[in-house]
Amino acid sequence: MWKDEHVISVNDFTEESVQDIISCADACRAAVLREPGHNADILSCCKHKIMACVFYEPSTRTNCSFTSAMLRLGGTHIQVNDSSSSVKKGETLQDTLRCLQCYSDVIVLRHPDIGSANLASSYLSKPLINAGDGAGEHPTQALLDLYTILREQGGSLNGLNITLLGDLKYGRTTHSLAKLLSLFPVTLNYVAVHELQMPDHVVDHVAMNPKVVQNTFDSLEEVLTTTDILYVTRVQKERFATEQEYEDVKNRFIVTTKVVERLKCTCSIMHPLPRVNEISEEVDTFPNAAYFRQMENGMYVRMALLAKILGVL
Repeated sequence: MWKDEHVISVNDFTEESVQDIISCADACRAAVLREPGHNADILSCCKHKIMACVFYEPSTRTNCSFTSAMLRLGGTHIQVNDSSSSVKKGETLQDTLRCLQCYSDVIVLRHPDIGSANLASSYLSKPLINAGDGAGEHPTQALLDLYTILREQGGSLNGLNITLLGDLKYGRTTHSLAKLLSLFPVTLNYVAVHELQMPDHVVDHVAMNPKVVQNTFDSLEEVLTTTDILYVTRVQKERFATEQEYEDVKNRFIVTTKVVERLKCTCSIMHPLPRVNEISEEVDTFPNAAYFRQMENGMYVRMALLAKILGVL
């Protein structure tokens, strides 16, 4: 499904296509780390290929990991943002992207508006990857999260108890991850204050797979000792209408060493980052704090995705 295809939503993924990316990410990881039996040709397979990164929202990990992924594959990139492009002159998103596809082979777009990636893709003949559309989706983050879960939990998702904690209403990472995990027989626990619970459209999508169990809680206490993956998200200040609404909920859930000590010894702690104060820094020293490994995994997954879309692997 990958060659020349847009990647807009996890709704487009199948279990088979996900496994294809996971296998390719393993090969990319082996090549970068020079593991025994690695395929060195992977590191030059995108020679003469150009990726355009178009980011209308701030980004560190997604932008840098896509850039690193393309460079690791032997390709190159061009960078565009709203402050340095003709957007400041009033140019539309679709015109900007139609220009950029003249200079590149694949476009990576982050935009603050839900549905922007889907709209933009309808104007393009080159493949577009959604790197986050407001509070909508973040499909490549979901892929790297799933890859991390597999690496942290011994290669299988079957029967895992996965807890999503924090801002589930505006958190595009949790929206995409829940939808992607609905392809597998897992239990999903949604832990948030009432105002920030998982949207109905995500819950309804996940419910289409009867093998997935969904639970809703307003306290971490109820799932603390049974969780295999604790996926923490920050409360996103930029999504709130007023400062007071944000202040009312920002400190409801904070993962401290006391919390971690009560988790299963095999429980992995993940976070898409950036964090504010929802995970204490002393938690970083725990072996099961996986969020920085998660970030590294993002590069391998995006290497695999770029290579598949460009038809070189």
